Amino acid sequence: MSSQLKTPDLKVNLVGMDRPALEDYFVARGEKRFRAQQILQWVYQRGVTDVNEMTDLSKALRTDLQKDTEFTFPEIVSEQVSADGTIKWLLRADDSNAIETVYIPESNRGTLCVSSQVGCALDCTFCATARQGFNRNLTAAEIIGQVWVADQRIRQLHHGRQLLTNVVFMGMGEPLLNFKQVLPAIHLLLDDFAYGLGKRKVTVSTSGVVPKIDELSETIDVSLAISLHAPNDETRNELVPLNRKYPISELLAACKRYLQNKERKESVTFEYVMLDGVNDSEQHAHQLVALLKNISAKVNLIPFNAFEGSGYQRSSQHAIDKFSKVLMNNGIVVITRRPRGEDIDAACGQLAGKVVDRAHRGNHYIRMYERSLISKRIETQCV
Repeated sequence: MSSQLKTPDLKVNLVGMDRPALEDYFVARGEKRFRAQQILQWVYQRGVTDVNEMTDLSKALRTDLQKDTEFTFPEIVSEQVSADGTIKWLLRADDSNAIETVYIPESNRGTLCVSSQVGCALDCTFCATARQGFNRNLTAAEIIGQVWVADQRIRQLHHGRQLLTNVVFMGMGEPLLNFKQVLPAIHLLLDDFAYGLGKRKVTVSTSGVVPKIDELSETIDVSLAISLHAPNDETRNELVPLNRKYPISELLAACKRYLQNKERKESVTFEYVMLDGVNDSEQHAHQLVALLKNISAKVNLIPFNAFEGSGYQRSSQHAIDKFSKVLMNNGIVVITRRPRGEDIDAACGQLAGKVVDRAHRGNHYIRMYERSLISKRIETQCV
């Protein structure tokens, strides 16, 4: 599938083209390569998508581009704002599917959690997205389009201020199973003529697609996060079925190779959802210490965010604290994530969107999601 959104009039959508692709496009038109830099700055830094306003382009080029090209982004279907300031957008990907994107503001940064697929095929048992089934990969235009739409909306809400500082691929889908489209989006995030984010400000989170971790390491330098969630194969096989193909030993070996390829010292972040009675005992904590003893790691403990029919419960705060203490006493950097956006189902593991999946497994959850939106609107109107 092309990295550009399909458009009915067959115009070329320039959204999602990274700088090399745009340079090739303009050279093929008989233009200079620097036209790519100009377009990137207008679109991603200034938010301008009307070619007529791009005044450093010649009038003739503007006329041609208006005829042949366009800038098409996902459309906002709904916006929900949490009491803690978290914002969740439901974005239309096409006529039958929608994805979710979440902005998490903090005192010193603003993080956007983006989706890479419509649904997810990995079937992690604690994740709402998995219940939707899988439809398709997002295009590069739809991925970077989430960033553009969110950035423009955040600026509207905050009087033009630039508050977006970090982007994490932790939304719907497994980004490394859509590597071909995720990569140009990452290029645009890092490109100084587009968003210009630092390498440590962009994080790719994976459930453990080992060959693609190696490909990521060889291709681009960003932060890596691993959805680990268990310290042994027996438990992880149940929580993250991909583990049956790429067990923990292979996954950790890939993480070590990833770190070896980096110019400066850094760590891999291991995400660990805390599930009551499943993976949260002190014994599990000691197993995790042994597992990570030979790797530069930090652990992100994530209190489970419940959704209807999940079958799991969040670990008690006491259990989380004890687990964390074991890790810290053994020299592991631990961050216990504070749940954000729970009141709008925007917390980690709660993103569901609207997915028409191949087996239609998601229909029930789509109806549930729509009913929840309606009920929340009614509650708001009644307050």
